[in-house]
Amino acid sequence: MSYTDGDTLDRYRPRRTRIVWAIGAVLLLALSAAFLQQAFFRVLPGYVGIRVNNIGSDAGVVSRALPVGWYFAPPGVNIYEYPVFTRTYTWTSSIHEQNDIDESFNFQDKNGLGLHADIAVAYHVDPLRAPILFQRYRADMDAIIAGPLRNAIRNAIVERASRLGVEEIYGPQKAALVNAALADVQRYFTPVGLQVEQLYWAGNIIVPDAVLAQINAKIANEQAALAAAANVATARANAEARVARAEGDARAMTVEAQAIRTNPEIVTLRAVEKWNGQLPTYTGGNAPLPFIGVK
Repeated sequence: MSYTDGDTLDRYRPRRTRIVWAIGAVLLLALSAAFLQQAFFRVLPGYVGIRVNNIGSDAGVVSRALPVGWYFAPPGVNIYEYPVFTRTYTWTSSIHEQNDIDESFNFQDKNGLGLHADIAVAYHVDPLRAPILFQRYRADMDAIIAGPLRNAIRNAIVERASRLGVEEIYGPQKAALVNAALADVQRYFTPVGLQVEQLYWAGNIIVPDAVLAQINAKIANEQAALAAAANVATARANAEARVARAEGDARAMTVEAQAIRTNPEIVTLRAVEKWNGQLPTYTGGNAPLPFIGVK
C-alpha cells in the first residue's frame, strides 16, 4: 500500500495544528502574565500610594492615599509611592556621598562674605496629606527633595544668614541660624503634607582661610583676656583676704592691750595657763619663785 504526497500532508496536518495551538497558548499565557504583572502595583510597608487616573471621567489624582497592599493599575493608571517613615538626605560637597557632584549650600553673611556648608535634612510624608503633596509638585519623592525642598532650605539659609556677621554665623548664632531656617521651611511644607523634622549642619561652615585665621586669633585673645581677668580677680581676692586678716589681727591686739591695761592680772593668768608646773632648778639672788604669792 502506498501514499501519495497529498496523503502524507493530510496525515501530518493535525499534528502541526496542535503544535501551532500549543505555541499560541504559551504565548497567550506569557502575554497575560506580563499584562497582569504590569497591571498590579504593590505599596510597600513604610509608604503610601498616590493613585493617578490619566484617562476616563474620573481622571486626576485620587484624594485618598493607598495603604500597604496590592492594587490593580491597568494602562492609564499610575501609582506613586511616598515614604511615611523618617528619611534623611545630606547635601554635601563630597562626590563620594549621596551624589557625585558638589551639592553644598552657598550663602553670604551680612557683609557679603561668601560661605558654604554641608546641610542634612530629616523628613517624612504625612499619609493623610500625601495626595496634596503630589498635586502640588506632580513628582516623586526624589524629585521633590532635589528640587522644591532644596530650594526652600537654600532660600531660608540665605535669608537668615544675611542678617548676621561671619563671627556670629561661625560661632554663637550657628545653631540659632539653622533652627530659624528649619522653622521657615516647616511653615512652607507642613500644609502640603511634607513634614520636615530636622535641619542641621552636616559639618563645619567653610569660611575663607584668612577670615578663619582672624576669627581664631580673636578667640585666642578673648580667652587670654578672660584668663588674665581671672588671675587679677584671684590676686585681688587674695590681697583682700590678707588685708582682712591683718585688720582682724590688729583689732584683736588692740582689744587685748586695752584689756591688759585695764586688768594687769591678765598677764599673770596667761603665764599660769602656760606653766607646766615645774619650778626652775636654779634661782639667783633675791629672784622670786614663779607664781609664789599669786592669789
